[in-house]
Amino acid sequence: MTNPKGLDNGLTNYGDRDFARYLRRSFAKSMGYTGAALDKPIVGICTSESGFNNCHRHFPEMIEAVKRGVLAAGALPVTFPVISLAEVFLSPTSLVYRNLMAMAVEEMIRAQPMDAVVLMGGCDKTVPAMLMGAISADKPAAMVVAGPMITGRHRGERLGACTDCRRFWGSFRAGKVSADEIDQVEGRLAVTSGTCAVMGTASTMALMAETIGMMLPGSAAIPAVHADRLRNCEETGALAAQMALTGGPRPTEVITPAAIRNAQRVLLAVSGSTNAVIHMAAVAGRIGMKLDLDDFNLLSDETPVLVDLKPVGAGYMEDFHYAGGLEGVLREIAPQLETDTRSITGETLADRLARPLADPIDRSVIREAATPISPVGGLIALRGSLAPEGAILKRAAATEALLEHEGRAVVFTSLEDLAARIDDPDLDVTAEDILVLQNAGPKSASGMPEAGYLPIPKKLAQAGVKDMVRISDARMSGTAFGTIVLHVSPEASVGGPLSLVRNGDRIRLSAREKRIDLLVDVATLAHRRTETTGASYRPLRGYVRLYHEHVTSATEGCDFDFLEAME
Repeated sequence: MTNPKGLDNGLTNYGDRDFARYLRRSFAKSMGYTGAALDKPIVGICTSESGFNNCHRHFPEMIEAVKRGVLAAGALPVTFPVISLAEVFLSPTSLVYRNLMAMAVEEMIRAQPMDAVVLMGGCDKTVPAMLMGAISADKPAAMVVAGPMITGRHRGERLGACTDCRRFWGSFRAGKVSADEIDQVEGRLAVTSGTCAVMGTASTMALMAETIGMMLPGSAAIPAVHADRLRNCEETGALAAQMALTGGPRPTEVITPAAIRNAQRVLLAVSGSTNAVIHMAAVAGRIGMKLDLDDFNLLSDETPVLVDLKPVGAGYMEDFHYAGGLEGVLREIAPQLETDTRSITGETLADRLARPLADPIDRSVIREAATPISPVGGLIALRGSLAPEGAILKRAAATEALLEHEGRAVVFTSLEDLAARIDDPDLDVTAEDILVLQNAGPKSASGMPEAGYLPIPKKLAQAGVKDMVRISDARMSGTAFGTIVLHVSPEASVGGPLSLVRNGDRIRLSAREKRIDLLVDVATLAHRRTETTGASYRPLRGYVRLYHEHVTSATEGCDFDFLEAME
C-alpha cells in the first residue's frame, strides 16, 4: 500500500521543497481548510460543467453527492474544471476540441495535487476526452456520467432528442409538418437535464466506459434526474477515496485490450453510435493498441443486436435502464466476452456476472441472444477502392434494400456546396442516386462535422423519399439513421479516392461483401489526380493549426499523433 501524498503531490518548484509546501498550505488555508483537512489524501473532482452545456446543468448537485462520498470515506474532495464540449454549441464541431479537452484533463490531473480523480462527463465527446486524458495521466480514476434525459410528450407521442428532432425536421422539409408545429416540437424534444434520450453517442460512450471498467456497475444508463444518479455519485466518491488511499487501480491497469474488445462487443450488441468507433480507437491508442477494422467485422458478424432503442428501434434510454441496462446485455453475450477483465472495484467481469440479478430483464427492450433483433452486429467496416483505409456503415440503421446498391454519384465538394444546391429544384438527382460529400474529414476546414447525415433533396423528400445511400468523410450523430457510409479514409482533403469522385460516376455499396467501390477505371482516376490540387485549408495559428497538423485519420481515432502511447 502506498502512502497518499495529498497536498504534497507535485510541489511547485522554487528550489526549496519545504518552502513550497509551507506556501501551498498557507494559500490553501485562505480557503478555510483546517490543517487536519489538508493532511488527508485528495480526490480531485474533474467537472465539465458549463453554461454552454445543457446536458450537464445538474452537475452542481452531482458534485455535492460525490463530495459526500469522498468525505465519508476519509479523503478531501477538491473540484476543478476543464473545458466542456456540448455538441450543438461548438463550431466547427466538438470533435475538433475533443483532443484539447483530453490534453487539459491529462495535464490538470498531472499538475495538481491529487491522489485520485473522479471524472464527470456526459455529452458526447466529454467522456472519451476524459478517458483519453486519464489514461495518459494514469492516476487512479473513476467516472460518473450525466445520464440520459427523460422523454418529452407531443400530441400523445413520446419525444426524445435528437432522433425525433431529425424525424420531425425531415417531415417539416417534406411539407408534412407545419411551421407552427415544428416550433411547438422544438420545446418538447429536450425537457430535462442529461444527454440525448436515445442510443446516441453520449449513451453509447457511457456504456463503453462502464464496460471497460471505469464506472461502477449498473451506472451508465441511470436517468439524469433519478435519485439513483446521485447515489451513484456518492458511491463513486467513496470508491475514489479508497483508491486514493491504496494507490490504485490506475486506468492502464483497468483499460486493457481485452476490455476494449468487450466494449466493441457491447457497441455492436446495442447498435450504438458510429462515433464510438472513432472514440474507442483513440482510447485504444492511448494504451498502445490499434483497432483493426477486419477484426471489428469478425466481432460484428458473430455479435447479435439485442437492444430495441431509437434511432434504430422503438424505445428510449429510460426504457433500457428499467429493462436491465448494460447488465442485461452483458449476460446475453457473456459467452463471447473476455471475463477476466477487472473494473475499478477490483472485481472481474466474471465476478459481476456471477451475482444474481436484482430484477428480471424486460425482453421487449433487451432480447435474448437466441431471439435477437438481428443475428449480426449493428455496425460494420467497409473497404474498397473508395475507402482503402476503411469506412463505417451502421447497417442496423440502414434501409435493407439499399445495403446492396449501385448508383450514380451526385457530388458536393464541401458543406457550403451542399447547402447551396441540395434543395435546388433543378438538381439532377433521383432516389436511386448516391449522394457524396467531399472535404468534410478531420483535416478539412469543417473539422469532420456530423454532416454525413446529408438531407434528402427537398424535391425527393416531398415526393416521399425517406432514405438514400449517402457517402462522406464526415461523421453523423449517434441519434441519426439511414443508409450512410461515414469516415471514408483517406479523406478527400489529403487526396484520398473520395476526392476523385465526379458527378455521374458509378459507386457500388455491398454490406454483404463489406465493400464500397468507385467504379471508375484506373487510368481515368490517375488523370483526375493530376488535375486535383486538394484542399487549400491551412490554419495559421493556435489550436486549430495544431489540430490540422497532428490529427490522425478517422480509422486511427482522430487523436494527435504525439499523444498516442509510445511503442
